[in-house]
Amino acid sequence: MTKRKIVVAVTGASGAIYAKLLLGKLQSLQTQVAEVAVVMSDNAKKVWEFELDDTDHQTYPFKFYAKNDFMAPFASGSAKFDTMVIVPCSMGTLGRIASGVSDDLITRAADVILKERRKLILVARDTPLNLIHIRNMQTVTEAGGIICPAIPSYYSKPKTIEELAMTVVNRVIDLIGLEDESYRWEGI
Repeated sequence: MTKRKIVVAVTGASGAIYAKLLLGKLQSLQTQVAEVAVVMSDNAKKVWEFELDDTDHQTYPFKFYAKNDFMAPFASGSAKFDTMVIVPCSMGTLGRIASGVSDDLITRAADVILKERRKLILVARDTPLNLIHIRNMQTVTEAGGIICPAIPSYYSKPKTIEELAMTVVNRVIDLIGLEDESYRWEGI
């Protein structure tokens, strides 16, 4: 199996738990991962600290990049990062990606991933959706991106908030193409 080079971007949408669980999962799957690069918006750091009551985002063994660091390797297609996950993805970030506005490292990297025909996964975290959101999702999908709403599943009978959120993260791990043991629907 080819090891993956993955960019994880975290925006200021509610749902920092998804980012935390994904980073932890990627750390545990390090034998399948060549590199993980992380970029967080300023609001993402604030939301993380507010929702999770910690600053753990500073403790992961990945390279972190400033939101305006356009010299980051994944700001160019030549760095060959094959996957980008934006988790959680705000509707503002989704809109900027859909319209081709690369005003920070997150949107620039998403633009690069799309133009290189690589895998872009947006874990959209907002409800309800208006028509602008839906059209932006359509535009990104037609450009090759994957919209993976942060909608948990219940058939695994999760007992904690972390287990519930992990149902979304497990879908993201599958979409990235990593092998992991997780609950699989067997039918009734």
